[in-house]
Amino acid sequence: MNKNTDLSFLESVNSSFDLAANALDLPKGLARQIRTCNAVCEMKFGVELDDGYEIFTGWRATHSEHALPAKGGIRYAPFADQHEVEALAALMTYKCSIVNVPFAGSKGALCIDPKKYSLKELEHITRRFAQELDKRGLLGPGVNVPAPDMGTGQRMMSWIADEYQKLHPNEINARACVTGKPVHFGGVQGRIEATGRGVQYGIQEFFRHQDDVKKAGLSGNLEGKKIIVQGLGNVGYHAAKFLEEEDGALIVGIIERDGAILCDRGLCTEDLYQYKLEHGKIEGFSSGSFIEDGERALEQACDILIPAAMEGVITKMNANRIQAKIIAEAANGPVTFDANQILNQRGVFIIPDTYLNAGGVTVSYFEWLKNLSHVRFGRMERRFMEAQGSRIVRLMESTVDQPLDPIVKAELMKGPDEITLVRSGLEDTMCEAYQEIKEMHLSNSKIKDRRTAAFALAIRKVADIYDSMYL
Repeated sequence: MNKNTDLSFLESVNSSFDLAANALDLPKGLARQIRTCNAVCEMKFGVELDDGYEIFTGWRATHSEHALPAKGGIRYAPFADQHEVEALAALMTYKCSIVNVPFAGSKGALCIDPKKYSLKELEHITRRFAQELDKRGLLGPGVNVPAPDMGTGQRMMSWIADEYQKLHPNEINARACVTGKPVHFGGVQGRIEATGRGVQYGIQEFFRHQDDVKKAGLSGNLEGKKIIVQGLGNVGYHAAKFLEEEDGALIVGIIERDGAILCDRGLCTEDLYQYKLEHGKIEGFSSGSFIEDGERALEQACDILIPAAMEGVITKMNANRIQAKIIAEAANGPVTFDANQILNQRGVFIIPDTYLNAGGVTVSYFEWLKNLSHVRFGRMERRFMEAQGSRIVRLMESTVDQPLDPIVKAELMKGPDEITLVRSGLEDTMCEAYQEIKEMHLSNSKIKDRRTAAFALAIRKVADIYDSMYL
């Protein structure tokens, strides 16, 4: 390998794993068992389209089966390959362990540019892919549960769920074979924005730990902090929007495929997002200044850099030029292993992807539970909680001998609905996981950074399961 070239995505994941495993006291060979991808299936199948038959290549990797079902998204991308799928499946195993979601890691991909096909053709292709996955035992609520990823979304998950139901008409839990479905088709409220919301909650939790904030060279809370976001897709858009509108952060830069918009006073994420939807690009947006070199925007001074697009965007070639004090990894693997070492030496605080972008799989877990229970969250307890709130309000009003403020009264009497419970569960998950990672870091002198601590935490949890299985 050229000395100026970083490790591949899969090599970076495995190198981070090895660094963490070496810091733990594991039985001989167990680290290798945990790291090894259990199975990868490559599928080639023909689909009859308007212009004739076309052959597609897809993959589904099952990294681990220490817990079932295995869980992970399906991406549609022209650059998809087996190594990428294996790396993403491995990250899913570690991610689920870190946030205490009882799934193993899996990942799927189809080598396709979805923009080149009509909606009707995409449906036909997706249903054929579902058939191929099913016949190989790679689809099912108790075996392997896909979700949306790059190039896929709610509609495609509905097609997969519907196709699985047709193939298994007597399966009462058929809709639990995928997550990320529309709410009216068995999905859960809050799933679309879940990864971006998880990024927000993770960064919020970071700012609750003032020793970490001080270590990063910052102080206070999120209000007024300058943030640059790479990627205005589902994750980057929601993370930027929530941090701006709810936490008072300044989004001073947004990077997209055609370049970047920079504005030191702060951008309106929603306005830029709507402009992009209308024009297909961010160039020409009236606020801020546009630069064509989006990679250069990664190197602009800011408090927090949120890479929310692709893996491997921060490498050893540009790591020394990164001026952010915190890198919050909203994408999978945006910082390579080599770049991570350089940034740690420079004192840049990295909130790792294995933790920070776990909001999607966490809420997918909630959706899976909803599908298996066949009950909407909040249906059983909402009215009961409202009645309790009403009694508390009456007691408070009788005690102070005057009515409460109507807004306060309405809040106290409001019972939890599905979106409230989903957000509460996600926030609790992100807070708890951050604290566990930090404890792992502080309790082991061999661990020098949070990425290694996150991997070590995941390895420890998976190792404990294997240890219990083979006593």
